[in-house]
Amino acid sequence: MVRWRAGTVTALRRRWTGAVELDVEVTGGTMRALAYPALVGDPEVGDRVLLNAGALLMGLGTGGYALVVALPDRLPPDPPEALDSRDAGHLVKARYTPLQPILLGVDEEASPHHETLATAADLAGLPVVTADLHSALPAIVAGVRADAPQARVAYLLTDGGALPAWFSRTLAGLRDDLVGTISVGQAFGGDLEASTLHSGLLAARHVLGADVAVVAQGPGNLGTGTPWGFSGVAVGEAVNAIATLGGRPVGSLRISAADPRPRHRGVSHHSLTAYGRVALARAELVVPDGLEPALAAEVDAALAPLAARHRVLRVDTTGLDEALRRSPVTLSTMGRGLDADHAYFLAAAAAGRHAGLLTRQ
Repeated sequence: MVRWRAGTVTALRRRWTGAVELDVEVTGGTMRALAYPALVGDPEVGDRVLLNAGALLMGLGTGGYALVVALPDRLPPDPPEALDSRDAGHLVKARYTPLQPILLGVDEEASPHHETLATAADLAGLPVVTADLHSALPAIVAGVRADAPQARVAYLLTDGGALPAWFSRTLAGLRDDLVGTISVGQAFGGDLEASTLHSGLLAARHVLGADVAVVAQGPGNLGTGTPWGFSGVAVGEAVNAIATLGGRPVGSLRISAADPRPRHRGVSHHSLTAYGRVALARAELVVPDGLEPALAAEVDAALAPLAARHRVLRVDTTGLDEALRRSPVTLSTMGRGLDADHAYFLAAAAAGRHAGLLTRQ
């Protein structure tokens, strides 16, 4: 459960969209902490803070932070809109937790986009790239930009990883490359809020005017080392949602020759399970050309059983390495950069390239 700590802010460090990094003096030392000003207010040196330090103390995937729960001596003011106003949002996310935010959903009645989404019927063939990990996002965007530099790319943040979009420094660095972020399900903090992935997809197409969309969870990943106990199963469910709405699912495969865990080498079991067992609709699964021969053979063998349901296609990777190296954000997955896990990022970029090329057809 929660491991509480109380302390005093001694330093303000990095700041990016929606988040600020702090040093907090607690009994026994100093903790690096993260605050979301939209939830708890803007901390200052000398403020007393309450922290949820459990994941940090246990060494779990919080990016190395305790999380600020409150500035108890300097609470932020209420939002300017009256809570009972007809124009206020009523979409509650992270529901029934102590920090549940109440937001204006793009699809609720008070939204200026409600009528658009109430009548939106389908995605009209919108290419949508699905990926297991948040770290694939900048590589997918680089692949789209390689051949379709003017394409309008929207990102749908699902709730398998970090719920606040503000946690992602990747998103802060990609703001000029995305037409917008839509947080769906329990996730929040995007440019638009949607109650479900389905309404989020429709908002990407009909509100943001996206030419390409990317669906992936936020930073972090739940995995238990069991066949079904990982948050990436939602990738298969995303394929089903995209196809149901008349979109074109493009599967980014999690491919690696560097991951030390056998279940993630070659094609990760996460991809094989999500696309092979969960996705009931047809997707286009992209394999990048240029893999090392042994890895390519392993990938082909792993994907052979999926070919009956999905279209498995190879995509030329000429120029994608250069595109990846031009990424405005650092590429990193599980602590490995571009050169340490080149196949992983190349596969994501190839999926982005394929989606980008579909916009030109």
